[in-house]
Amino acid sequence: MSRSAIGVAALAAALFSAPVPAVACACGCGVFDVGSGTFMPSTAPSGFTAWLTYNFMNQDQNWEGSNAAPAADNTDKRIETDFITLGGEYSFNRDWTLSANLPLYDRAFTSTDNGTVAGPAGGLYSAHLFALGDLQVMATYSGFAPDQSSGVSFGLKLPTGLSASPAGPLGGAQFDRDTLPGTGSTDLLLGGYHLGYFDLAHRFGWFVQARYHLAFATRDGYRPGNELDAAGGVSDDLGQAGPFTDVSVFAQALDSWRLHDTGANADPLNSGYERVLVGPGVSMTVRRVTFTGNLSIPVYQRTHAAASPSLEGTAGQLVAPDLLTLQASYAF
Repeated sequence: MSRSAIGVAALAAALFSAPVPAVACACGCGVFDVGSGTFMPSTAPSGFTAWLTYNFMNQDQNWEGSNAAPAADNTDKRIETDFITLGGEYSFNRDWTLSANLPLYDRAFTSTDNGTVAGPAGGLYSAHLFALGDLQVMATYSGFAPDQSSGVSFGLKLPTGLSASPAGPLGGAQFDRDTLPGTGSTDLLLGGYHLGYFDLAHRFGWFVQARYHLAFATRDGYRPGNELDAAGGVSDDLGQAGPFTDVSVFAQALDSWRLHDTGANADPLNSGYERVLVGPGVSMTVRRVTFTGNLSIPVYQRTHAAASPSLEGTAGQLVAPDLLTLQASYAF
């Protein structure tokens, strides 16, 4: 199995998050940062690889604990997001690689008016935004083995994303704090990966990967919960097919675990979760371009929720039935 095939076959989708069928994205897009195409050092002749990733997530089902819950419990009704992420990496040598990702959010949000956003209290309103998310910059060391099969990474998530809600016609905030593209925090990012083969021909491969987000500089009364995202999967290199020099299929599992948000502008009772997603994917390379597609479906999810809507007027978190990821990368 080619190194590029494993690199793509590792799961990224969830990439961007999200990564992710599940909770509001400021509370869950870390799952986009693990998996296929997210951890292997560049194999480009120049050392530079760039990519464009598209993710789609439609969160329209209320979830409390490990079960679906009545929509009436949650004042938020729907969060539909198209994520477009531009990324790139440069390998200085076989040991060190520097990478960066910058997402752009196209988000539609439907929620219950409290009488200050667009109309009477109790009515529904819809809002839309198109804005940048938080920039991530990572350094990866992969010099533990000659084949770069193991690596560790560290970096920062910077508060470049929109973290203040646009106002509605009546002056109130249209978006909850945890549904905005930016968290407003600076986060420490720590991660690692390892991959290998089941056979001597290097056709059947496997990988594991994890990344931890730790918010250490926050503002505006909001601290996102620390988050651990992990991925594991297997892949099969099918070799050349038609115009494609390399085709591989893969299957992967993702796990996300996040603590409660905290702060005056957070909703601790209705934030934090654990979820497991699984799904198939395919990657195809033609010349220096690699295309990857992946679908992830939740098989387990447990969201923190208020014991009753009467505690603060809302209970639960919105989840999505699946997560779609498409990616194109070019090795310069």
